[in-house]
Amino acid sequence: MATVYEIVQGLAQAAANAYDGALGEDYEPDKPGILRREEGNALIDQRVMDGFNVKFYGNMMCLTYQSEIQLKEVYASGFESEIDQRLTDIAGWLKKEYKKITGNSVSLTEADEVDVFVQNSSRVRTWVQAKKHYRVGGLSEEMNNDTGSEAPLESKWKSFLDQGGWNGKGGTRPDNDTRKKE
Repeated sequence: MATVYEIVQGLAQAAANAYDGALGEDYEPDKPGILRREEGNALIDQRVMDGFNVKFYGNMMCLTYQSEIQLKEVYASGFESEIDQRLTDIAGWLKKEYKKITGNSVSLTEADEVDVFVQNSSRVRTWVQAKKHYRVGGLSEEMNNDTGSEAPLESKWKSFLDQGGWNGKGGTRPDNDTRKKE
């Protein structure tokens, strides 16, 4: 059984292996085949800027994707499902790459639906940012950070808060405080 550190490190390394210009095992440029920048001919087609990132919190992984798009793609039918499919393809590639790196498998279960955000800065420049949350297999539910800390306050912090904290409400004010009393 893999530790939390090994699982997170393996998924992070799998994501890092997809950067533009990454070399494969044979020291040739590795193309995962999951991003739009890999489609078409790089010499004659307009270069598409896109990529993805992973973030971990508790037993969850947040997969984010960003890309430059044309406005006509946004208004086409099925745009959100196309972005959702791209995120699903990236998650599948991450699982495959994780298996190649570590020799173990990992499960990524969708926890939410895709969140798509489209912005434009002009009539020409438009980009999409999408994110989807996955539950990572092998990480326990207790890792979830929904609950606060159970640790007691240190004595110095407790006395600071008893005196009113930063804003002076509920506590006594020092002698050198010349502000007007409310």
